[in-house]
Amino acid sequence: MSFRTAAAQTRGMPISHRLLALSVAVMWGLNFIAIDASLDQFPPFLLVALRFAIIAVPTVLFVPRPQVPVRWLLGYGIGFGTLQFLFLYWGMAVGMPAGLASLVLQSSAPFTVLLGAVAFRDRVSARQLVGLGVATLGLAVVGWSQAQAAAFAPFLLVLAGGFGWAIGNVSNARAKAPNPLHLTLWMSVVPPVPMALLSLVVEGPDAVVRSFVPGPHLVPALLGLAYTVLIGTLAGSGIWTWLMARHPAGVVAPFSMLVPVVGLSASATLLGEKVGALTAAGAVLVIAGVLWGARRKGTARGSDDHSRSQPHQAELAGVPSK
Repeated sequence: MSFRTAAAQTRGMPISHRLLALSVAVMWGLNFIAIDASLDQFPPFLLVALRFAIIAVPTVLFVPRPQVPVRWLLGYGIGFGTLQFLFLYWGMAVGMPAGLASLVLQSSAPFTVLLGAVAFRDRVSARQLVGLGVATLGLAVVGWSQAQAAAFAPFLLVLAGGFGWAIGNVSNARAKAPNPLHLTLWMSVVPPVPMALLSLVVEGPDAVVRSFVPGPHLVPALLGLAYTVLIGTLAGSGIWTWLMARHPAGVVAPFSMLVPVVGLSASATLLGEKVGALTAAGAVLVIAGVLWGARRKGTARGSDDHSRSQPHQAELAGVPSK
């Protein structure tokens, strides 16, 4: 899709739909603030288990299982649900700032391109290679900045979360779910049990029990958990899926790049996080690289095919999901 074609399609997108896309970016950007609040009370592995268990129970009871191969449902649940949030929450728990976490998770885009090319021999265009190179350079700049600030290990953990998201992306794309929202909800069935067991083994039963003891952080933590489930996952993913069904992916997907912008801005405003000049430069490179790599040229048919195969930007904590 050319820039002129994308611009024309965006102009044809009703203002109300653009506002919905912007609202999802805000929802997912604020997700990281909510996660930060929850991590003040709950250990990270337990928090992942709780987040998905709350969604999994009503999903199993009321949502039809998506008609997709089990291997892709498991791949989506293990990659997007388990690995992404395991490493994201772990990284944030040991010192990764919420705003930067929202940015570093964008590594899922270049990881998705690489994983698709290596594991499934997906064709990679020159445009994607350029975008991949620019985004990787930006991540290297952010990583160097974090290493200088003695926060390189948290950076690597969140980077691993981005790779988990990429595994989920390629699984999602190959599942070809007739109802993508059902797949997103059923993905939540995969993480709770392994994450609960991991929490008991690594964090210990005492830490699990203590996390539910009333204290100054309990109410904000529960509100943060409610936000990630109700707003970040159900509302955000629901609206996003609705928009993706009505517009080409190339028109809707760029709005997801506002997630780290919202995340960084909200973290600076609400949490007092500061972003240095070097990190800011890296952030610009990451966003520019992902946006450039996402632009595609093609016919209307090609755009439609791309719309169906484009990996979903589910909650992030979107987004994320993140």
